[in-house]
Amino acid sequence: QLQLVESGGGLVQPGGSLMLSCAASGFTLDDYAIGWFRQAPGKEREGGSCIDSSDARTYYVDAVKGRFTISRDNAKNTVYLQMNSLKPEDTAVYYCAADRALRGAIQAMCTFFPYYGMDYWGKGTLVTVSS
Repeated sequence: QLQLVESGGGLVQPGGSLMLSCAASGFTLDDYAIGWFRQAPGKEREGGSCIDSSDARTYYVDAVKGRFTISRDNAKNTVYLQMNSLKPEDTAVYYCAADRALRGAIQAMCTFFPYYGMDYWGKGTLVTVSS
């Protein structure tokens, strides 16, 4: 079965850290650009932290730049999102997505993803930032 599975979500206090994982099964992530996206309650899904396939270049939207770090371990077929200095407004369901055609276009992937049909989406993991 071809799928992405997110894990690592949970409850964390403001200022805390959390690491999310996105594991692929049934296919290898080597040839895919990967992005982390999120959807807060009552809001549209938004980008994002994205990483390219070949050179692992990264792109972050302003809301998470400097606090979140995306990385990949192709040997483990997994992509990670390290989230630091978390804020209550980071509370959301976090999704990972993979797309082969967006290799070399990770800024577009992170910013304009609603206009692209990603090859794969995970089902999401909930992150709650609250004291």
